[in-house]
Amino acid sequence: MARLLIVDDEAGIRRTLKDLMSMQGHEVDEAGNGVEGLEKLAAGSYDLVLSDIQMPVKDGMGLLKDAKAAYPELPFIMLTAHATIEKAVEAIKEGAYDFVPKPPNLQHFLVTVRNALDTKQLKTEHTRMKARLSKIDSNIPPLLGESKAMQRIKKLLERAAPSEARVMVTGEAGSGKELVAQWVHHLSDRKDGPFIAVNCAAIPSELIESELFGHEKGSFTGAHKQHIGSFEQADGGTLFLDEVGDMAYPAQAKVLRALQESMIRRVGGDKDIRVDVRVVCATNKDLEKAISEGTFRDDLFHRLAVIRIESPPLRDRAEDIPQLAEFFCDKLSKRNARPEKHFTKEALALLATYPWRGNVRELHNAVERLIVLSEEDAITEEDVDLFTNPGSAPEDSIAYLVGENPTIAEFRDAAEAAFLRRKLMEFDGNISRLSEAIDLQRSNIYAKLKKFGIKD
Repeated sequence: MARLLIVDDEAGIRRTLKDLMSMQGHEVDEAGNGVEGLEKLAAGSYDLVLSDIQMPVKDGMGLLKDAKAAYPELPFIMLTAHATIEKAVEAIKEGAYDFVPKPPNLQHFLVTVRNALDTKQLKTEHTRMKARLSKIDSNIPPLLGESKAMQRIKKLLERAAPSEARVMVTGEAGSGKELVAQWVHHLSDRKDGPFIAVNCAAIPSELIESELFGHEKGSFTGAHKQHIGSFEQADGGTLFLDEVGDMAYPAQAKVLRALQESMIRRVGGDKDIRVDVRVVCATNKDLEKAISEGTFRDDLFHRLAVIRIESPPLRDRAEDIPQLAEFFCDKLSKRNARPEKHFTKEALALLATYPWRGNVRELHNAVERLIVLSEEDAITEEDVDLFTNPGSAPEDSIAYLVGENPTIAEFRDAAEAAFLRRKLMEFDGNISRLSEAIDLQRSNIYAKLKKFGIKD
């Protein structure tokens, strides 16, 4: 059921449309002109407006413009006679969802209304998801960054997280794979259930089965009491298998069975236990290569990698570095009981040029070092030069960005891209000032920004 507002100066049309929409299960209010329509909108919340175009006092176009300024997400369907088709097209340009000629074709009219309501619902859900993705609370850090790579991750999360599909997060060490997994859980219907993380690389192969599935007392030497495994602990929630590529091969078969049957058996146990768990995993290894080498099961890979999300290295989203650095600065100043510090514009620009082989984790540590060692409240470019040693990068960090054996063209492009990023932040994205400073025409600058995928 939705709440609709019908605005038309003809009482007979209002009554007919109200009866029709009420038969569809919707709640309907009426208004006789645009002024009354605005009063109704101010007094209540509506999901859709059906408005005539030609009305006295304030016509439909006036209502549309005023309402869109106050309620930009509210869809409008304009009702129009043949003589006002041109105005109806104009209304679409002003933000109306669609227009329906009078008298309306019943089937077409109902489909248009349903589609408009579906679009409104999708936009509302999208806004809600974006708010949750940006939320900062004590339990989970925010997903910061507006680079293309981060926008892609957020869109994938909006679609994938509310489902029950298993997710595999890939990417380099320190790139934030576990944070992505936490957001899969946080945006799902399981968010009130447990989130249990297991680092498969940190558990000896002889203990991995006990860690995952639990064991009974006396099932092996040292098993002095019963142990509940990670699958049972995560019942009703999410189990995160970090570095799943390092899982012992024998344990992989049991994980596969658990995924297929939603059943586990403790080591030394004699009965199956049903578990309701969504599994999210992460790896920095090439699992398809591991499959060809016989160290990872092909069938388990396809069970785990229903949806794949790539967590990009920090060097591929350099435009996000200033936002990340400032967030870490605020958080770590408090944690280290230091006065509130901030970065100068030049310092942020310099941070954005480093390769950060350790990714977000390395940036986090570098910011903490700067907070502790810098003497003034403002962290300057000189502080960054003095106290930051990103990833023990080679002297030529640009060469690192393009690989060990770059061509001269690749090296030149990487150098230009790093230079432009730094200068853009130095001039707050002002292309005119940048053009004058580096003696390059604006059109050439825009072409290079497009070529290198840099947002101005």
